Amino acid sequence: MRSITSAYTRYGAACLSVLTDENFFGGADADLIEARVNHIPILRKDFIVDEYQVVEAKSIGADVVLLIAACLTPAEVKHLAGVAHSLGLQTILELHAEEELEHICDATGIVGINNRDLKTFNVDIERSLRMAEQLPSDKIKIAESGIDKIEDILLFKQNGFKGFLIGEYFMKQPDTPAAFQTFVEQLKAAE
Repeated sequence: MRSITSAYTRYGAACLSVLTDENFFGGADADLIEARVNHIPILRKDFIVDEYQVVEAKSIGADVVLLIAACLTPAEVKHLAGVAHSLGLQTILELHAEEELEHICDATGIVGINNRDLKTFNVDIERSLRMAEQLPSDKIKIAESGIDKIEDILLFKQNGFKGFLIGEYFMKQPDTPAAFQTFVEQLKAAE
């Protein structure tokens, strides 16, 4: 884990996304603690459903917590985002469907739109672009999941996205650090 997160940091990642959910994704709090040697923000990627998990995220070194709208009510998002901010943590509100737009609140300054449908696992970038048009202009937009081409990044940037959560593509490569380095170099050359 440390060699991968260090390579991401070295080659220009703005933030590390570390899975801590053990049951569904095989992650662990220890992975985030180990990644803390890097001096960039770290997102705790987990199913956050209560205050304790937010406090725990802070205690293990996270800078950002993911609030998944599909798991929470709008009131829960507002409450958990408030708790996070009181601890000095940022939040990313993750949306998957248009009916989740009502979860956006003042405390959710960063909104991630997941390109992958959680029920079918199909990736639909066009749906994400349509949803992004409906976000308030004061929110930072991040594209999540199913991104594996430079062209995708360029399209998202043209549509106002400021960040990109890409993990699966790199983790499936035989040499994750080299794949990330090459991707970043190709992106810089294309911009």
